Amino acid sequence: MTTATAPTAVPGTTGKALSGRGPSGGVINRRRGRVATVIMLVLAVAWLFPLLWALYNSFRDYSYTQTNGYLSFGGWTLSNYQEAWSRGQFGLHFKNSLFITVPAVVLTLFLSSLVAFVLARFSYRFNLTLLGVFLAANLLPPQALLIPVFRMFKEIPLPTFMSETGSMLNSFWALILVNTAFQLGFCTFVLSNYMKTLPHEIYESAELDGASVWRQYWQLTMPLVRPALAALATLQVTWIYNEFFWATVLISRGDKYPVTSALNNLRGQFFSDTNLVAAGSIIVALPVLVVFFLLQKQFVSGLTLGSTKG
Repeated sequence: MTTATAPTAVPGTTGKALSGRGPSGGVINRRRGRVATVIMLVLAVAWLFPLLWALYNSFRDYSYTQTNGYLSFGGWTLSNYQEAWSRGQFGLHFKNSLFITVPAVVLTLFLSSLVAFVLARFSYRFNLTLLGVFLAANLLPPQALLIPVFRMFKEIPLPTFMSETGSMLNSFWALILVNTAFQLGFCTFVLSNYMKTLPHEIYESAELDGASVWRQYWQLTMPLVRPALAALATLQVTWIYNEFFWATVLISRGDKYPVTSALNNLRGQFFSDTNLVAAGSIIVALPVLVVFFLLQKQFVSGLTLGSTKG
């Protein structure tokens, strides 16, 4: 009877071949890295090209580009920015955006942190259902809720010192509430998952020390979730500041428009200076870029800290 013997592997070769750490594996990995780098560079250029093109043409005279083409070089001017600021009344509309964005972001983060704390800290039967209800607003397109929201806000009375129309329409309160409602689900989802990574021992120690539920939320949980709050605050400022649709639906007075909707002031009925619109778009985008660069470190740490636990 013949006994089959297994082939003997050469020491130090099989593991390297399987793991790709041999000479040929290193070459393959380097090639893959180069291909990935090229793909990322192409995607980055494709994503940045519209912004860079708008920035380039915002410093050029419209008549010059009409005569020589947009691929030409020259016709430099700063008058586009001066005219965009004055014609668009950006000083007024930046103030409107500030009155809308700051309360909406603060209210969204506060309410979502309360709901997320309950979902993460306590196990109720309806936790998943409650989270689904909050996320439902993010799954519906805003256009589907246009008529119900408009009619509901029209029927909600407000004192005249809060709204000149006596209702939610044509008031900053309407935009604050609708933005808060639409962003609440996403923030609740992110914060609840982040809070679940916090060790339960700290809450057990707090209970033994006699800390109430409110103190556990405000003095224990909130300081620990600051990175996540900073990341969400950056996103919320960007999204609410750039929101365009609801302002055109709920606001009919031009002097109450946020700055993004005020870009319509730079368009003519029969003619639009595209270089002027490009300059106005750059002016409108600057606050968001400033906020992102100021909170960049907190934004990145908030996105990565929760993923490194475990």
